[in-house]
Amino acid sequence: MANILILAPARYESSRFPGKPLALINGRPMIHYVVENCQKTGFDYAMVTDDERIEDSVKSMNGNIVRIDDPVSTGSARIALAYERYFSDKNYDLIINVQGDEPLLKPDFIQSIAKAHLESPFDIFTAVRKRDLADDDYQNPDVVKCVMSEVTNQALYFSRASIPFSKETKGEWLQHIGVYSYRPEFLVKFNQLDSSSLELKENLEQLRALENGMTIGAIEIKQKLIGVDRPEDIKKVQGALA
Repeated sequence: MANILILAPARYESSRFPGKPLALINGRPMIHYVVENCQKTGFDYAMVTDDERIEDSVKSMNGNIVRIDDPVSTGSARIALAYERYFSDKNYDLIINVQGDEPLLKPDFIQSIAKAHLESPFDIFTAVRKRDLADDDYQNPDVVKCVMSEVTNQALYFSRASIPFSKETKGEWLQHIGVYSYRPEFLVKFNQLDSSSLELKENLEQLRALENGMTIGAIEIKQKLIGVDRPEDIKKVQGALA
């Protein structure tokens, strides 16, 4: 049986939404929804934070949490440090990075990512969702697109640009869903690499992995997720939960 660990970075400071993990959704802190979703997978898990308020909130519901106070700039760097300091002796097969601002990320979806990754040869695994070319998000640089091989399910590129280009007005594109599953040695290796040129141009850290020869696979999901980036997103999540 596979040995899997979920690590969910939850940072208090956010330029667009300070204190986001503690924002109330139907009267409960958002981080509590994330903890419950992780618990229901049956996998080992821990929230990873740099803030005492988030730590106290997770402990109040008997959730697992570890502190990484280092001044890192990304969630992947924070979970890599957490893995190396607290979990590297546990012989995990996969480390899954679940975002602390994805309260609608259901346990069965996390389980499906793990299953697909274990059955694949890829170093890293993620998810995509089909969208229509007519959707405004195709032109939105805040929505990340993925080009993926239909033959191998390998991700070929990620971009904020509208890719792949299409001369047609009808058709589909793939939206990248920001959940990552790592084979542990590649999580450690990824965190040791310098930022790459494409990563800096696109502001997408997964391009660092591609530029350094790592392989990324992807599974298609149907579920529409609503990440919380700004205060106004809370109402959207509450509507989805209702």
